[in-house]
Amino acid sequence: MISFGEWRARVAPWTGIGLVIEWLDGPGPTPADYVNEVLLVAEHREAFFALVDRVGLVVCESVGGDDSRHRGVRGRSSRGRLSQGEYFHHDGCSGPTKPRVVEIRCPYQEIPRHTFTAIAPFPEVVIAMVCEMPAMLRTPDLVTVHDDVLANTVDVATDWALVQGSVNRAVRRALPAESQREFLRQVDVRIGAYREPWKMGESRFIANANASRTMQHRRAYLEPHAGKRPNGHLVKRWPAGPELEELDDEDGCAVPDAAMIIAGGVEPRRSLARCEPDAHRG
Repeated sequence: MISFGEWRARVAPWTGIGLVIEWLDGPGPTPADYVNEVLLVAEHREAFFALVDRVGLVVCESVGGDDSRHRGVRGRSSRGRLSQGEYFHHDGCSGPTKPRVVEIRCPYQEIPRHTFTAIAPFPEVVIAMVCEMPAMLRTPDLVTVHDDVLANTVDVATDWALVQGSVNRAVRRALPAESQREFLRQVDVRIGAYREPWKMGESRFIANANASRTMQHRRAYLEPHAGKRPNGHLVKRWPAGPELEELDDEDGCAVPDAAMIIAGGVEPRRSLARCEPDAHRG
């Protein structure tokens, strides 16, 4: 049972990433805006953020109230070009401090949200990217990482952000836009990413920076990008701080165009996903 003081979370049956809170039961009528009026008040907010840290993703359904504390999420995708937000990323890399938690909300609005948001654990999602990457695109460093993943001898000191940057750059340079999107969809499937359809009034709290378990997210097109289509909007905030300023293209982390760093010393890392030989592309 998950409780916040006298309030008990009504948790939906779910076997995927994270957990889903349908509603709160408590000593009185549940506020429509139970996120701000219960979960994020001073006496409960740290317990709630600790829950997000622990499970990686907490989805709160049927959230009413005011979303004026959030900022709109903008993107620049087109049929022929992926924006940065379509690649898996953490928020806030351009600032001095990454936000501990990212909240993305689908407000009540006239037009449904058709574009998905994929959420997956880091660094496991990077290993899935290495596994799904076409062999002809792998640089010598990425071949080494791929072979170590196959052998379950991945270096515990591997800088996964730089590995991810190397994969992203190789894919962007070599593949047309829809092939890049298909690659990312295959990564979603391999890692078991959370990419449920958005419901209006739904908030997703994503663990973005902590010492144990973080997630990355991306804007996901599950079908070929068909160009302009009416699409509901999302809003975002960083409820645990720092203050969220302007958002541009989902504020994804930009990985520097540098050589990939793989530190010496090889040890097994059993917690990470593995590539299955011959199961997908070579």
